[in-house]
Amino acid sequence: MMADFANVSFDYIVVGAGSAGCALANRLSADARNKVLLLEAGPPDTYPWIHIPVGYFKTMHNPRTDWCLRTEPDPGLAGRSLAWPRGRVLGGSSAINGLLYIRGQPADYDQWRQLGCAGWAFDDVLPYFKHAEDQERGADAFHGTGGPLAVSDMRVRRDICDAYIEAAAALGIPRNDDFNGATQEGAGYFQLTARNGRRCSAAVAYLRPVRNRPNLAIVTGALVHRVLIEKRRAKGVLFEAGGTLHQASAHGEVILAAGAVHSPHLLALSGIGPGARLARAGIEIVHDLQGVGENLQDHLQARAVYACTRPTLNNEVNNPFLKLKIGLDYILFRRGPMTMGASQVAIFARSEPALDTPDIQFHIQPLSSDEPGKGLHRYPAFTASVCQLRPESRGRIETVSPDPSRPPVIHPNYLSTPKDRQVIVAGMRLSRRLCETAPLRDFVKAELVPGPDVRTDADFLANAQQTATTIYHPAGTCRMGIDPLAVVDPRLRVIGIDGLRVADASIMPTLVSGNTNAPAIMIGEKASAMILEDCATGLVRAA
Repeated sequence: MMADFANVSFDYIVVGAGSAGCALANRLSADARNKVLLLEAGPPDTYPWIHIPVGYFKTMHNPRTDWCLRTEPDPGLAGRSLAWPRGRVLGGSSAINGLLYIRGQPADYDQWRQLGCAGWAFDDVLPYFKHAEDQERGADAFHGTGGPLAVSDMRVRRDICDAYIEAAAALGIPRNDDFNGATQEGAGYFQLTARNGRRCSAAVAYLRPVRNRPNLAIVTGALVHRVLIEKRRAKGVLFEAGGTLHQASAHGEVILAAGAVHSPHLLALSGIGPGARLARAGIEIVHDLQGVGENLQDHLQARAVYACTRPTLNNEVNNPFLKLKIGLDYILFRRGPMTMGASQVAIFARSEPALDTPDIQFHIQPLSSDEPGKGLHRYPAFTASVCQLRPESRGRIETVSPDPSRPPVIHPNYLSTPKDRQVIVAGMRLSRRLCETAPLRDFVKAELVPGPDVRTDADFLANAQQTATTIYHPAGTCRMGIDPLAVVDPRLRVIGIDGLRVADASIMPTLVSGNTNAPAIMIGEKASAMILEDCATGLVRAA
């Protein structure tokens, strides 16, 4: 909907209708006294492939739903530039991701608390995970029911996936049927953010049930130019929609929930960021905040592809009759391969026995392709990707122009530390060991990638540098903390500016050990609770 912005002031303006932003819009507008404006740069989520789980093959790298960003050439990846999919649609990246529901390890959040982020230890955030969740298996000490976000078991199980789990057990990696329960370590099937075989994006979960609230305005196709700041206080936003500039006022707060790329970009466009860089970009400095755009972290995946001794999903998709059966199975019964997420099986393991918790994660797929959106190979094969869960490498997001339509520059700086290089090699070696272990070895005809010629640590590292790619988990660029390089404090308030917060994966001090959609939704849940609490206790002054 399009509101008349000239004659209305909102209590809260939320920028970005992604994983966190949808949760914020829902929770903040639950009180009818709060007028909430939600702005999303992308279109409504009407594209049918969004709502079919396997549809991420159609939505990634598609300008209809994806920002289609690219990194700068990265020295750690042999000078390669990577595509960086980020959702540009109602639901954000939760509308185009692989649906995998992983929270990370309790130690991740306990570390945030140790870094000075009071209120962010695992015991503090667990209630918000549970509050968000509608767990298919029912409620227990770690899970909730009745929340907006559907979490369900995989509807497809395949022999090769079971063989992976058994091979892991043979190597001492235990079976784990709940990576979000008492422990993360082990091998098992992912759960998905899906309900009845349909994607449950943040927009489906949090916006669809409340979109008719009279106090909630949702505007799509709205490109925010900047936050409007007067006397060190956010007063609203300037945005473009339908070819027209609009100014929306907030007498409460502006909350940026535009993600790890665009939230720091919007701060910079608003004159908040490292002063020297803002000056080089031709942006007037409102507040010199050195940490904006710094601390960029991401999970880098090294993919292994194995030719298979028996048919895989590649064969079914490339056979017109079997492909028709797949489609009918989904249309009639909401089952079969079209209900699959980006991976079937996860393995969380340690790169060395002395570690306290897993530091590598596998994503196992009974199919193979060059990348999502490129189509499946025409021969039977399967894929195992491995990533380092807690990278030490740090990159940055840099705004280089005051033009809001010009994307920021992305410097991931992958594999820039010895530890990161060591762990990626260890993960690739473990991948090969798994495929040489019964019963999985019976499925393996040949290792295609990285290939039998890759034998030494130097070989494995070179292969990673030449072929590894993002697994779509950027975070940390508006880091929460209490030190001089922090961007937001533990209440997610932008340091030095009143009435402005950031609430998305960009606030993570350190990247969580796993997929980032569930943590981003938790951040939106917790942020909304803090905002309402601060308002009720008078900690936030109305403009």
